[in-house]
Amino acid sequence: MRIDLNSDLGESYGQWRLGDDEAMLDIVTSANVACGFHAGDALTLQETCRIAAERGVVVGAQVGYNHLAGFGRWHIDMPSPELTADVIYQIGALDGLCRVAGTRVSYVKPHGALYNTAAVDRRQAEAVVEAVLAYDAGLPLMGLSGSVLLDAAREAGLRTVAEAFADRAYTPEGRLVSRREPGAVLHEPDLVAERMVRLVTEGRVEAVDGTDVEVRADSVCVHGDSPGAVAMARAVRESLERAGAVIAPFAGDV
Repeated sequence: MRIDLNSDLGESYGQWRLGDDEAMLDIVTSANVACGFHAGDALTLQETCRIAAERGVVVGAQVGYNHLAGFGRWHIDMPSPELTADVIYQIGALDGLCRVAGTRVSYVKPHGALYNTAAVDRRQAEAVVEAVLAYDAGLPLMGLSGSVLLDAAREAGLRTVAEAFADRAYTPEGRLVSRREPGAVLHEPDLVAERMVRLVTEGRVEAVDGTDVEVRADSVCVHGDSPGAVAMARAVRESLERAGAVIAPFAGDV
């Protein structure tokens, strides 16, 4: 049992501090670092990449809609050429900061509303895939297990990384419960850790209606901006290791 543990990081902006990147980078094996469109100023992003490089954590570009006020969580019906260009822009910007910090972008993961839209919207999924292909066809693309995005990426020849979420509730269809719904975000470290051990060992997770959903995952995400995120990530990692899982990045050397 080999599994990657990732978190969304680099989301502070100027004087607005969000999450504890340093603590999370002691726990996770991959860091989905913001690219400045939904969160993250240049200095914050560079510093997050520097610490990731020091800790041996692989960096991925977390690309999103260009909307700071909504933290990238508001759906935008963007034309495909504009969306593709925006994704290329973000990958390139973070890759430049990575290189200065002693690492590089090793994969791409959409953020927030773009992540959820590309999971079901073929047009936007293909726009994201086109951007990765144009920038570097060797970069893996991370997305929701069973999503349209991963289907489009595989068909285009990209390496795909199926992702599960430790601190999010699932629908019976295997989608994430909307953050607008009560119970969408889970906050109990022990419960979350138990769910992830079952997901990694059995390939199943309990949905909000009590039924089991099959979820195949190469990587498990703990959101860095959630209350108690560090304690939750630590509980997930320790529980997985006790269950015999090897926690290691899916991407290449940093």
